[in-house]
Amino acid sequence: MGNAVTCFSPLPSKNGRAATLFARSASKKSRDGGRGAQLSDEVIRRHAVAAALLFQQHQKNGSLRSFTRSASVSETGVERVKKQSSFTRSSSTRPASDSDSLTRPHQLVNQDGDRRVRGRFVLVHGGGFGAWCWYKTMALLQDDGFQVTAVDLAGSGVNSADPNSISSLVEYVKPLLDVLTQVEDGGKVILVGHDLGGACVSYAMEALPEKVAKAVFVAAAMVADGQSCLDVFSMQTKSNDLMQKTQIFVYGNGTNVSPTTIEYNKSMMSALLFNQSPSKDIALASVSMKPIPIAPVKEKLALSNANYGSIRRFYIQTLDDLALPAEAQDSMINLSPPERLFKLKGSDHAPFFSRPQSLHKLLVEIAMS
Repeated sequence: MGNAVTCFSPLPSKNGRAATLFARSASKKSRDGGRGAQLSDEVIRRHAVAAALLFQQHQKNGSLRSFTRSASVSETGVERVKKQSSFTRSSSTRPASDSDSLTRPHQLVNQDGDRRVRGRFVLVHGGGFGAWCWYKTMALLQDDGFQVTAVDLAGSGVNSADPNSISSLVEYVKPLLDVLTQVEDGGKVILVGHDLGGACVSYAMEALPEKVAKAVFVAAAMVADGQSCLDVFSMQTKSNDLMQKTQIFVYGNGTNVSPTTIEYNKSMMSALLFNQSPSKDIALASVSMKPIPIAPVKEKLALSNANYGSIRRFYIQTLDDLALPAEAQDSMINLSPPERLFKLKGSDHAPFFSRPQSLHKLLVEIAMS
């Protein structure tokens, strides 16, 4: 596939048992809503099994096919947005508060009960992850009428590029830029970045500001102008003994030169990244994660007020995160404050696994603001 855009999307129901499991589990899930209910362990288990089956099917067939949850939100690969909501800055002068009520799912349905397309999310995974990690978030957002694309960055997920060969941030982020350039003129998306994906989102905001309505950083590297992810992560790594024990440097070009990628020690990965996540999702991650190319981590970003600074930014802070602790996230937030900060309690470094319903509600609130 090389640098071709690869997006993870659910399979059509006619394409086998994996799609059936996913569709059935999605149809049975409960919502946080006003009732505060959560997905049952059984539904989450089915989601995890379905995602694993989808990934295994790709490994067997060499490609991913899309499935349609509803005609209004179907998407194949990087299909252009047919219906694109316009996102405007709120005229309210009321100070934002973390205690503000969240948008409820029923508020996304019009009086005739018809779900309309509410806009488009583009989800960007973190280092080592792939589009597969967003499977719960995708299902929840699609059920609420949003179009959703989850991108595999170069060398990640089902993208076939060799992580050891990636030599720049622009090479790593190219699949994301390809998705954005195919958004129709006048159309805008909400970018969501996790971990290293935050730097990729920032790069895209600077390169294609006309394609981005809002940017959401989820336990992500939200770097300032002239800063790299390494600048953000290195201080944390030095003080984090667990991080040092979990990271493994790979020398793809020989030990006499700098390392090319970083891998996670599978036996310690759970304690560092998934200390609050279900065991099914940890199992999925253990067979799906790939090495992290080092070059994009080391590259400093040039961010301007005219481009990057013109886009509304939001940050979702994970309070039980051991990989990027709340204090480390605070330093980024204080250096370059977003429009609004949300604090997600009970979440590890992977809120799409550990707190999927709460993460979903925050994304919906941001989309509707």
